[in-house]
Amino acid sequence: MSWAESLIKLSTYEAEVLQKRLAEIVDRRVAAELRLAMLEAEGEAEMAFSAQEAAAGIYRAGFFEGLKVRKAKVRSEIDVILIEEAGARDALSEAFEAQKKYEHIAEGLRVEARKQQGRIEAAALDELGLRKRAVG
Repeated sequence: MSWAESLIKLSTYEAEVLQKRLAEIVDRRVAAELRLAMLEAEGEAEMAFSAQEAAAGIYRAGFFEGLKVRKAKVRSEIDVILIEEAGARDALSEAFEAQKKYEHIAEGLRVEARKQQGRIEAAALDELGLRKRAVG
């Protein structure tokens, strides 16, 4: 295996690792967004319940204050995950660029090797032609 093939293999592995990392980050973000949606649904359910039940109205302000704090915590978690996701996407993009660069270099080496092989074969045929001409 040539050094160019080794670089391609390493860059492919790095890209795969970064893809898995990005997928894990996206899964965490989706889970946090689901938690936020559940909190919002819980708030709506409590609003409907407290509108029907007079005794629940006493606790309504405290519940909504706590809900507001929990939602803010989840929103801040989502914000942090979004920043992490952007960084992971940038790293993955750079890994793909490096991989393409290595593939381009390897292709250039293969083309150059084919050209060199063609020059060697042409020289051999020329020499063979000269020998036949000298003998004949």
